[in-house]
Amino acid sequence: MAKADSKANGANGKQIPMQSNKAADEKTDYSRWRLKDDRGCQTWHYLKTDEEVKAWPQSRADKYFLGLETVRPTHPPTRQNPLEAASNGLAFFSELQLEPGNWACEYGGPMFLLPGLVITWYVTETPIPDDHATEIKRYLFNRQHPEDGGWGLHIEGESTVFGTAMNYTVMRILGVDAEDPRMQKARATLWKLGGALKGPHWAKFWLSVLGVLDWDVVNPVPPELWLLPDWVPIAPWRWWIHMRMVFLPMSFIYSKRWTFPLTDLTRELRKELLTQPFETIEMSAHRNDIAHTDNYHPKTWYLRLLFWFVVAIWSPYLRWKGLVKRAEEHVWWLIQAEDKNTDYSNLGPVNGPMNTLCCYIVGGKEYEPFQEHLKTLPEFLWMKDEGMLMNGTNGVQSWDTSFVIQAAESCGFVDDKRWKPMLTKALEFLEDQQILEEVPDQHKCYRQQRKGAWGFSTRKQGYTVSDCTSEGIKSALILQNAHKYPALIPERRLKDAIDVCLTMQNASGGCASYEPTRGSILLEHLNAAEVFGNIMIEYDYPECTTAVVTALHMFQKYYPSYRADEIAAFKDRAVAYIRHAQRPDGSWYGSWGICFTYAAMFALESLACVGETYANSERVRRACEYFVDKQMDDGGWGETYKSCESGVWSQHPQSQVVQTAWVVIAMIEGGYGDEPGQKEVLRRAVRLIVQRQQANGEWLQEAIEGVFNKSCMISYPNYKFIFPIKALGMYAKRFGNEEVI
Repeated sequence: MAKADSKANGANGKQIPMQSNKAADEKTDYSRWRLKDDRGCQTWHYLKTDEEVKAWPQSRADKYFLGLETVRPTHPPTRQNPLEAASNGLAFFSELQLEPGNWACEYGGPMFLLPGLVITWYVTETPIPDDHATEIKRYLFNRQHPEDGGWGLHIEGESTVFGTAMNYTVMRILGVDAEDPRMQKARATLWKLGGALKGPHWAKFWLSVLGVLDWDVVNPVPPELWLLPDWVPIAPWRWWIHMRMVFLPMSFIYSKRWTFPLTDLTRELRKELLTQPFETIEMSAHRNDIAHTDNYHPKTWYLRLLFWFVVAIWSPYLRWKGLVKRAEEHVWWLIQAEDKNTDYSNLGPVNGPMNTLCCYIVGGKEYEPFQEHLKTLPEFLWMKDEGMLMNGTNGVQSWDTSFVIQAAESCGFVDDKRWKPMLTKALEFLEDQQILEEVPDQHKCYRQQRKGAWGFSTRKQGYTVSDCTSEGIKSALILQNAHKYPALIPERRLKDAIDVCLTMQNASGGCASYEPTRGSILLEHLNAAEVFGNIMIEYDYPECTTAVVTALHMFQKYYPSYRADEIAAFKDRAVAYIRHAQRPDGSWYGSWGICFTYAAMFALESLACVGETYANSERVRRACEYFVDKQMDDGGWGETYKSCESGVWSQHPQSQVVQTAWVVIAMIEGGYGDEPGQKEVLRRAVRLIVQRQQANGEWLQEAIEGVFNKSCMISYPNYKFIFPIKALGMYAKRFGNEEVI
């Protein structure tokens, strides 16, 4: 049995305190910050005058996000049963619901997002609001590594060249003195790692845009690839959506070799980020240089050969001007299509600033698309007690809202009049966020079918996601069909959503995220990002597959005749994939949450919906015993983000409430608990969840919860409410609402 260490926290048992220089740094007046939620589009605003403050009172949600004191009811410390704890948790969480009906939160973790935005602001000479600059600096100082002063790929990671060089640059752009002791410490770490020349591809790209490095140091990003016929195996439309939508503007900027004119600051940065004088460096000799800390996915010899060919043969001898012009024009058309199809929200916070810069390059400061981007970019920013960060998307609005509905249903709260107003508002939000039309020129811009889908965040962002659509379907069916809430989402629109789901299955039977897999796994040999794994194509995921299977399963209860044969065949293939994806030790690898605990919660739900449980299935028994062996002394479970990186369970020194809830849900879905001693395994876990709850009903933030591309972690802070509440409800439904303390 795994042991808990009550003293350690953070990744790998290391304490990760914040830097203690707050008193010396500027800080805005947190009582003046307000979150505006316009149909899910979330932006933070700093009120300058007392009149504005009086006219727009700070909400309880604002105060919670900012870490300010709020007057909250406390619940008797005698709470001992699961449903009382669940009710107290939902009571607290319901107070954070925003006016449109959704829940907001930070979606932070990655430490490479702010630099793209701040560099874009700087090189387009866009004024950076003082309040934003102050709080971005606070956040980055608070997130400096406490030992070496650097920054990592994500908030729990070790210092890297990527994180340190880029965030050091942000600090200097925002006015931090190079001789600040914390900057000296960061610079020493960067130099120890080899300096900015040892950065990965994306770092070299942004520093070349800024003029600190030269474009010769950047491995080629030729826009001509977008002219390849669709049948070509390496054509970009076959790549994973995030990879190709970053490659798109990056190739445009690379082809232009656009760079900001040298300034006093960028001359100083050349001295500070490089370990030798700029003039002595042969930039082209460092294209493939990368520090060991950043080299999660080393470049293959195929890719190195391809880069050599483009640099030594293609560009000087074969890349004629007419072809370049045609390629740039086609890429520009695709960039414009992305902007229009997302109302300038763009897919995410990496391609958003890049598209912004492309618009500036084409049309200048007064160009309307550039101005539209400047209005939309703040939707990626988030304020919290540590300062201002950049979210991994423009939010998690639809995703979290669907899960809240399901958690309430698991507790039997859906018919309770106390919760009906909250749940009705949540349903209204989901109705408003369903995507109702296809994009123009859908096939020309390589977009997946989306009419009827739900995205991860908002309808405005507009991208189909398989599991987000599926969780939206389930939540609507729970409220409208099972519990007779107002039928805000008509039957036809639910069928549209099912139509989308039925397009998402791969030949393997599994489902990917944004679209079915379009390319060969061999494309991973062309992964040039270096810091990420599994980035070039879509992959099958137990999480996404389960979401679709369970949505189809629930839909058939209410609409048994709609595409019945196709749904049945889809489910059979999908469950076969889930079975095949299980490892010999009983586990499933999770790609969107950390890690084995997360995947099992989904996989066992898939098997349960076809009647496969602990009582009749050897594979379910293996899955449950996998977790029994890893239960910690305090009754909980915990694994670190290293599980995601290595593919092997990495024991966290502390049990984690969220991961404990995931395991409870998984094992109850699997039918575990009927044999002698089994109920006690789950009771101990539920007791931990109840004991960790605070007197006001909340659970405190623990280790980071999410992941993408195997190596980068990302925060889902609402999970600490959603999944404990759901686990408590499922336990009470299965074993009765008995005392657990």
